[in-house]
Amino acid sequence: MTVKKNIENKLNNQLHPTMLEVIDESDLHRGHLHARPEGETHFHIRLSSPAFDGLSRVEAHRLVHDSLKEELKEQIHALRLEIIAP
Repeated sequence: MTVKKNIENKLNNQLHPTMLEVIDESDLHRGHLHARPEGETHFHIRLSSPAFDGLSRVEAHRLVHDSLKEELKEQIHALRLEIIAP
């Protein structure tokens, strides 16, 4: 399974988003430190979820990071989050 698909599966299963877009931006970082030639290291995630109701922006980001903690350890080098209020 690709890193992108794994991210989508985890976020769908854990946060039940009303909107989810996972964009692999690795090609924009080709040649940078920790960028793998095959990509799948730099992601932009646009996400809206009822799980974010009542949370601050920092708390919502933490929730996403907790959901992807295993991927962030070894697979994902950079993660850009765009949290959209539900």
